[in-house]
Amino acid sequence: MATSDNKMADTDQKIFIGKGEQPAWLTLGLANRHGLVTGATGTGKTVSLQVMAEGFARAGVPVFAADIKGDLSGISEVGEAKDFIVKRASEMELSFQPDQFSTVFWDVFGEQGHPVRATVSEMGPLLLSRMMDLNDVQEGVMNIAFRVADEQGADHAVRKRLEADRGNDPASASGAGKSGRQQFFRRTGAGAEGFHAHR
Repeated sequence: MATSDNKMADTDQKIFIGKGEQPAWLTLGLANRHGLVTGATGTGKTVSLQVMAEGFARAGVPVFAADIKGDLSGISEVGEAKDFIVKRASEMELSFQPDQFSTVFWDVFGEQGHPVRATVSEMGPLLLSRMMDLNDVQEGVMNIAFRVADEQGADHAVRKRLEADRGNDPASASGAGKSGRQQFFRRTGAGAEGFHAHR
């Protein structure tokens, strides 16, 4: 990270993003809003995200980044002071000081990182309905099923029913195929006829 004694470094109130004709800042108090980083290949989109992640981490704000290609994984190691980076930092009147940040890699397979786990109960009826691509009527039935389960303490039974419907087939577990969903709604009385007819 580039730091300096001048007014271009991160503060308690804002993160220094970069500098073109004017310095660019991200105010921490406004950082919970939507943002979009655009640009052609090589224009610094990934670096911008990395700078923001580092700034948030430095400010004590947890960061969750879906990094499919591993472009941001380097923040877990101390960076190298490469010539072009040092040159760019000096042009902005900054001194480059390599840094590293505490990082936990999540792994959906649980093989090379922290396992990502979520139960049916934790997902809830809304997310589960979206994952199963349900229509409004079926989503209503799902909400009722969860409510009955909560009221009767039958959470375990509902979870078992859903897991039994998807079986041990990884394709079914990922949402492929309709048979598991049809069986679930047939068993819960919602009817599987015309499953997508009213969508």
